Amino acid sequence: MKRLLIATTVLAGGLAISADADAQTRTLYLGSYGGSTETLMKEQIIPEFEAMHDVRIEYVAGNSTENLARLQAQRGAQELDVVMLDDGPMYQAMQLGFCGPITDIPNLDDAYDIARMGDTALGLGVVSTVFGYNTEVFEANGWEPPTSWNDLADEKYKGRLSIPPISNTYGLHTLIMLARMQGGSEADIDPGFAYLADTVGPNVLAFEASPGRMSELFQNEEVVLAVWGSGRLVSLQDTGYPVEMAYPSEGGVALMIAGCPIADSPNADLAQAFLNFLIEPENQVHFAETQGWGPVNRKVELTPETAARVPYGPEQVDNLIAIDWDLANENRQDWTRRWAREIER
Repeated sequence: MKRLLIATTVLAGGLAISADADAQTRTLYLGSYGGSTETLMKEQIIPEFEAMHDVRIEYVAGNSTENLARLQAQRGAQELDVVMLDDGPMYQAMQLGFCGPITDIPNLDDAYDIARMGDTALGLGVVSTVFGYNTEVFEANGWEPPTSWNDLADEKYKGRLSIPPISNTYGLHTLIMLARMQGGSEADIDPGFAYLADTVGPNVLAFEASPGRMSELFQNEEVVLAVWGSGRLVSLQDTGYPVEMAYPSEGGVALMIAGCPIADSPNADLAQAFLNFLIEPENQVHFAETQGWGPVNRKVELTPETAARVPYGPEQVDNLIAIDWDLANENRQDWTRRWAREIER
C-alpha cells in the first residue's frame, strides 16, 4: 500500500504541487454592486489585484440594501471580508459594528475630506444628486437651465418633473434639501414635507424609483426635468439622449460609494490593501470613465470629456453637500410612512 501511494504521488507530482499552491492562495470575499460595476471589477481591477497579492477574490453581487441585509443575517459569522455600499447603508453598517478599523490605507492621504467617513469606512467614488434636463426642450422654449432647488417649484415644469421617492437616496436628498431651503434641516424636516407637498408636488408627474422607467420618461418627453444622480445621467447621455446636468447653486448632494473592511475578518490585511488599491489614481480613472463616479483621490487626472461628466476637482467636490446620515437613518422609517401619507397620497 505504501509503495502504491508513493507511486501515485510520483506520477501525479505536478498535480500535487499545483494543489499545494492552490492551498496557499487566500480567498477574499467582496460584497459589491452588480451590473456594469461587476463587469469592470472582474475584467480590469480584480485580476490585477489578484496577481499582485496572490489572492483569489470571490465576488458577491448585490445592491447596497441586499449586502447590508447579508451582513445583518451573518452577524457573528461573517462570510464577507470587505464591502462596497452607498453611503447611507454604509453609515448603518458602521453604526451596527460591521466595519473594522481603517489602519493601512496610504492613498487616503491624497483623498478629499469628504471621503473620510470616520475610522471604519472611506469613500471610493462620488456621484451627486443634481438636476437633469432635456436640452432640446429647454432651448425650444427659451428656458435657462435650473440653478436652485427652489426652481423645482416653477410652474412651467407642471406635469413634466420627476423626483425619485424617499425609498431612493435621490428622493431622500431632495426632501432634505427642500427642508434646508425652507429653514429646516435633518433635525427639522417639517418644512421639507410642507414645501414638497404644497409647492413642488403639483409639478411632479411621477415619483419614479426605477432607473429604466426614469430613462423612458425622458426619452418619451413626458419628463423634461428630473432630480437624479450624476452617474445615472451619464448613462442616459451615453445613449445619445439630449440631457445635461445642472448643479444647484446651493450645491449638489454627495452620494458616496463607500468601502469598509469587515470587523474581525481573517483577511483584514487584504481588505485594507484592496480598498487602498481602489483609490489608486489608475483605478479611479476606470471608475470615472465607466461608472460616472467622481474621483476621491486628488491626484487623479481626467480627460476634459470625462471631467465634464462627473464631480471632479476641488471646486466641485468641496462644494458638494454631505447630509447627516446618523439623523437621516434614525428617522427614515418615520419619514417613509409620512411620505406615503403626505406626498404620494
